[in-house]
Amino acid sequence: MTLPARLALAGFLVVAGLASHAQLRPSQPEAATGWTPNKLAHARVHMVATANPHATDAGLRMLELGGSAIDAMIAAQLVLTLVEPQSSGLGGGAYLLHYDAKSKSIAAYDGRETAPAAATPDLFMKDGRPLGYFEAAVGGRAVGTPGVPRLLEVAHARHGKLAWATLFRPAIELAEKGFPVSPRLNRLLAQDRELVREPAARDYFYVEGRPRAVGTILRNPALAQTLRLLAEKGADAFYTGEIAADIVAAVRNHPKNPGKLSLEDLAGYRVRDVEALCGHYRKLHLCGMPPSSSGGIAVLQILALLEKQDLAALRPDSAQAVHLFSEAGRLAYADRLRYVADDHFVDVPVQGLLDAGYLAARARAIAPEKSMGRAAPGTPPGLRVAFADDRHEEVSGTSQVAIVDRWGNAVSLTTSVEGGFGAKQLVRGFLLNNQLTDFSFTPVEDGVALANRVAPGKRPRSAMAPFLVFDAASGALDMVIGSPGGSLIINYVAKTIVAAYDWNLDMQAAIDLPNRGSRNGPTEVEKGTELEGTIAALKAMGHDARAIEMTSGLQGIRRTKAGWEGGADPRREGVARGR
Repeated sequence: MTLPARLALAGFLVVAGLASHAQLRPSQPEAATGWTPNKLAHARVHMVATANPHATDAGLRMLELGGSAIDAMIAAQLVLTLVEPQSSGLGGGAYLLHYDAKSKSIAAYDGRETAPAAATPDLFMKDGRPLGYFEAAVGGRAVGTPGVPRLLEVAHARHGKLAWATLFRPAIELAEKGFPVSPRLNRLLAQDRELVREPAARDYFYVEGRPRAVGTILRNPALAQTLRLLAEKGADAFYTGEIAADIVAAVRNHPKNPGKLSLEDLAGYRVRDVEALCGHYRKLHLCGMPPSSSGGIAVLQILALLEKQDLAALRPDSAQAVHLFSEAGRLAYADRLRYVADDHFVDVPVQGLLDAGYLAARARAIAPEKSMGRAAPGTPPGLRVAFADDRHEEVSGTSQVAIVDRWGNAVSLTTSVEGGFGAKQLVRGFLLNNQLTDFSFTPVEDGVALANRVAPGKRPRSAMAPFLVFDAASGALDMVIGSPGGSLIINYVAKTIVAAYDWNLDMQAAIDLPNRGSRNGPTEVEKGTELEGTIAALKAMGHDARAIEMTSGLQGIRRTKAGWEGGADPRREGVARGR
């Protein structure tokens, strides 16, 4: 039985006359996969939720030492580089939201990768045609300038409490002593047909072409040495010197697919300070990331499009609930694929896309019992430049960290190397990203430029959607949420917010809720869950409904009267813990 099938057992008990929906949990672990249901975590003082127990423990260790939410995030990210290399790490990029409880302010940081100065709009074209995904992703061509090391340093300088070197201790210790290969890591290694062909990665992850067995102690002395250099010398040790030279050599000297990254690209990388993108939903004030991510705009759009719907009156597992959610998604994704890209390079009509009148007009396209099919992009107020529709979607190779510290400061970090195991290039113990494949492969459609085309120094559009949610009346922080999942991230995050606030589910139950939505194509429901039972009804409403794997990796923390509750997505290896 698959994990989604196990989740199907959870179901929902809807009792006439009750105002809320109570989730039923499976009474026994799923024997076939080894997965067990995650329990709702409780804490009075502080809490950490990440995609791996080692990373959660590293973050908690910093909090127990008196560290801030940022200190805990840095320790967790460094450990994720080691234990979840398929998803994030030093060779990737990230978006960070930080809430300062004392000043009641939000800081937002764009640590997304950038295209090399030598990149051209036809980077992913050959003989007039776009490359296939793996042709583009594997090797050096798709490697952007990593943002994570500089992001960690900037965040620590502004919000850290512990010494910089202290934050590296858990990851260095674990890299030297080793950690047991998990069933998930083993399975992903077995499924990857490209990683085993790359010499450095093959030597580390495989033995005679076979992935290292579950339980094998995997040590990474090269990463330990890299971390020691960063702990001693700061992020400059990554962006200049020997590490930078090795990164550039791996990219430019790849025998089949060399890239254009240079020493100058690395030395010149800067994190962007950006203004959090905020909006309202019912009694909530929500803040996410602006462009270069599309996640903040799209999640806020979906929620605004649903606000007039009485979702609380619907069963979460009903065809009607899936219908309304997917119709809102169609409209948001249609706008995303035409208008959103790096706003330092194109004019993104952010305010127009979130304009109340514009969204009210868009919402009128949602019929109660009939799907609109493929939605057309709208014409938001303030639009000054016409762009072509983009059909390109990013894939999943991402992780999420949610933290609240003893002072009430909070972090939502979404961090990524793009596809699973990134560009498959292992350098100094960490994998390089293939984030440039998040750009549109074709720069022009029918003579009209695409907003997300490649350009030197440009950041590729992302769907990453870290969010902070506040009570609109009191201004108190109420939730920290985010997820990996490629272009599906937007639907995962919006689903969880709706589940918590419209269907009164606790943090873990909201995360467990079967995934659903539309990316302005088919209506997608999570394979192996009770939502498969809605497909016939959805088709009768005009949906092209399909069941697909929807492996979210949601991590969330929510305020309670007693402190905090936390949830971690059982579809991955996540765990939420606190004190």
